[in-house]
Amino acid sequence: MSPDLIEAKRMVRQRMLAAREAWDPALGAAVGEHVLRGAPPPAEAVVSGFWPIGQEIDIRPLLLTLHRRGHRIALPQTPKRGNPLIFRLWHPDTVMIEERFGTLRPDGPVLVPDFLLVPLLAFDRRGYRIGYGAGYYDRTLAELPERFRLGVAYAGQELDEVPAGPYDERLDAVATEHGLIFCKDE
Repeated sequence: MSPDLIEAKRMVRQRMLAAREAWDPALGAAVGEHVLRGAPPPAEAVVSGFWPIGQEIDIRPLLLTLHRRGHRIALPQTPKRGNPLIFRLWHPDTVMIEERFGTLRPDGPVLVPDFLLVPLLAFDRRGYRIGYGAGYYDRTLAELPERFRLGVAYAGQELDEVPAGPYDERLDAVATEHGLIFCKDE
């Protein structure tokens, strides 16, 4: 990755982390409604989600609803740097284990998701996203090329263009509190 791309991504991360402090994580409930109405996971799909950290949008209401509808929910375990995420079964009574980077994960069996709910700091309508910078989701998405990839975000996290390189994986769609955005080539 070029030094210019690294710096461009760093600047976007810094800007979006600061902006996110003003947004309400409870808007995740509206995101969940849009997902269930416009891009619900197929019946019996294993759905990966995430436990929010800081002011990250809170999709736990969506995860609870999907669990009640019979989906197996998997949350990520963060492995050593350079590896893809590992997903473990979660249900509402699961004890959560503290991990690196302030994340929490269940201690259930390992699952491979069919439908991924992906956190992000910024996105564009081409489907590119910027995460926290360790590359975990890009490695994971590269290993799961045929799975549906749905970013979840605040509408304010949308940019005209996200700086992207050759190893950045694209999303199929993004759900925000304002609705669904299906990504396309431009």
